Amino acid sequence: MNATINAADDALLLGGVRFTNRLLTGTGKFASHDLIAPMLAASGSELITVALRRVDPKAGEQDILRYIPPSVRILPNTSGARTAEEAVRIARLARAAGCGDFIKIEVITDNKYLLPDNAETLRATEILAKEGFIVLPYMFPDLTVSRQLHDAGAAAVMPLGSPIGSNRGLEMKAMIKRMIETSKLPVIVDAGIGKPSQAAEAMEIGAAAVLVNTAIATSADPIMAGKAFGLAVQAGRLARLAQLAGEKEYAEASSPLTGFLRA
Repeated sequence: MNATINAADDALLLGGVRFTNRLLTGTGKFASHDLIAPMLAASGSELITVALRRVDPKAGEQDILRYIPPSVRILPNTSGARTAEEAVRIARLARAAGCGDFIKIEVITDNKYLLPDNAETLRATEILAKEGFIVLPYMFPDLTVSRQLHDAGAAAVMPLGSPIGSNRGLEMKAMIKRMIETSKLPVIVDAGIGKPSQAAEAMEIGAAAVLVNTAIATSADPIMAGKAFGLAVQAGRLARLAQLAGEKEYAEASSPLTGFLRA
């Protein structure tokens, strides 16, 4: 395989929409909204999450949409929802507010670890997919639920790598790998990625994309961090496409150990 891969030939398809960049980002936790646009430019991210409560065209400078370039697609999320019904209501409000048909389902009932409620997430996905939404459900890694979300009409599945905002990386790596092996949908690792190396690792094991918010937004330089994560995702994707050799128990010389020149 040619190591020089045209990004247009390796597009990520979500609900029929093509993305040439596989890093999804978020709008939360930035010290200033003014950092969002330059972070997006540095990272190349084409899809960014937004909590509906931060969307208000009448709020002037407080409306988060003012800081997102028109070329970047909005991914509203249902943050704050505790039931499928609440998630559906938020999604409909987001569409009515002009945020489009993409929706990231977040239904969280666990106040300690903020883990998603898979049952409620599945119910919300079934309803919203029938209404024409491009549904990206945030979920606890589970092979059965992944299949059920596919059957419900989800455009992708978004298993957590580790708890939201923890920066602990791929604690759920083994299960995510199994999901990647069996899922008919793109698997986007969401939550817990704290370092570019962890983003690259997720891509190397076959993730279709990763979503990073906290690690970028809370860094000392979100613009530089965005660039670092963008490059890491590209590197991980190329490594996956290159089909790198697996690990070996014993050493193996890269050059022959016989036939040396003798005096």
